Amino acid sequence: MTDWQAWRETGHWRFALAPVSYHFRYSDEHRNAWAIAVERQRSDQWLAGFSAFRNSFGQPSAYAYVGRRFPDLLGQPQLFGQLSAGVIYGYVGKYKSKLPMNVNGFAPGALVTAGWQFTPRNAVAVHLLGDAGLMLQLSWELD
Repeated sequence: MTDWQAWRETGHWRFALAPVSYHFRYSDEHRNAWAIAVERQRSDQWLAGFSAFRNSFGQPSAYAYVGRRFPDLLGQPQLFGQLSAGVIYGYVGKYKSKLPMNVNGFAPGALVTAGWQFTPRNAVAVHLLGDAGLMLQLSWELD
């Protein structure tokens, strides 16, 4: 089986909604960041996805990524970790300096995530948004 076939034929789809965020440092310019995402997770725990979101400054943004999920974290069946890395677009204008290495709105990005799989199809997770804050996410596994 080729890698492309593995992405298509094994694993499952996941839909996620992140309705709320928390900033570590207050700013009058901050808005609530929210996101929606879809990702394809292979049976070997590798994944690829796309998220559309409103960034902390109210700008429409996107994140295309690859990553890996780590189930049974710390020996707990419901606890998982997830790492992803990819490209972020959307921090433009006076906010372009808010992301390092931002070129014309495009910058590298990464997320560190910890979550709890409370049913076989549903989970809640918290994303660490660099040194800026946290985002709460709810997700649903699809066939």
